[in-house]
Amino acid sequence: MLTLLQHPLCPLSRYVRLILNEYGTEVRLVEERFWERREEFLSINPAGSIPVLIADGEPPVPGSAIIAEYIQETRPPEDNAGWLMPGTPGQRVEIRRLASWFNDKFHEEVSGPLVTERVFKRHMTLEQGGGPPDTGQLRAARKNIRYHLAYIGWLVRTRDWLAGERLSLADLAAAAHLSAVDYLGDVPWNEDEAAKNWYARVKSRPAFRPLLADTLAGIPPAKHYADLDF
Repeated sequence: MLTLLQHPLCPLSRYVRLILNEYGTEVRLVEERFWERREEFLSINPAGSIPVLIADGEPPVPGSAIIAEYIQETRPPEDNAGWLMPGTPGQRVEIRRLASWFNDKFHEEVSGPLVTERVFKRHMTLEQGGGPPDTGQLRAARKNIRYHLAYIGWLVRTRDWLAGERLSLADLAAAAHLSAVDYLGDVPWNEDEAAKNWYARVKSRPAFRPLLADTLAGIPPAKHYADLDF
């Protein structure tokens, strides 16, 4: 049995959960309040960040990108058609580029600030960086998401999926981050119909259902969050 140290609204944790769900791999989810910097957690991942995947008899696997590679190497589906890294080496470069775009750039500019300011800081002490949300950070993130949505829309107007003709890690990365922001009601879906239609396709997959069932105490999801016809 795999164990994933994560937070339900952490976009990077959601990315890993989607990969595991797509491959039908069972995992035990354990919420880790990483900002508390528990000694036991730091002994597992000195970086103090989530997600971290733990497999019996294996060293802890830290970080979403490393976990994604580990899953690809150790638990690929029997049918190669189900791989989330399809295509030629050149095509896989595009998948990795876009997965990195959302796990790094989108996370830094949009999903990371929104989730931190609106969710994580509610539970942090002042010494841990808690306190009222930084309105400047929120304003910048809500502005930044518009050009990311436009980029997604441009990609899917020219391709079936973000990185090509098949669903890949790139789609799961983008959808994971958008799902966290969408939970908070901060995605302006009316600005790009193509991006919205692409997200509806990913959101309708069985692998997405556990994410749509997530609820946080004191922070209910946006009314449309779990609606497949939004």
